[in-house]
Amino acid sequence: MLYKIFVENNLIGTTQFEKSDAPMGVVIGKINFIEVDSGYKFFKNYCVENNISFTDSDEEKLILTMNIPNLKVISERGIEIIGQSKSISGMDSDIFEINIEGISYPFYEEEFPEQLKVYHEMFVEKATAQPGLGKIAAFRAKLKQLFS
Repeated sequence: MLYKIFVENNLIGTTQFEKSDAPMGVVIGKINFIEVDSGYKFFKNYCVENNISFTDSDEEKLILTMNIPNLKVISERGIEIIGQSKSISGMDSDIFEINIEGISYPFYEEEFPEQLKVYHEMFVEKATAQPGLGKIAAFRAKLKQLFS
């Protein structure tokens, strides 16, 4: 699904939320800018003007913002995605991502069923398929397998 990204009610881009952390109610997506030449300059100027904390490297044109209250994300169905925090990170020579944290359930389940499905396939189903292993043990086993 395509989501529109707005700052101060101005459309600045779109995302598909390709990454997630379902248990934490988090979605992360690459920003495809619309009429924004430099994501770095745009977000740095916006943060300075609106007293929003950020970390940046002017040399690398890299920025990581804290919560941007007037950042809105709207689904194709016209539903606003509301979380506890909405932030931006990225650099002009690479990509920019939007990160929404703390999306409440059951809304997360309804809006992001694919992300939830991926989580269940990676962790929950494997944990229940291994007798005697709880969810945490299965998660640790999966991490060990990935990094061995």
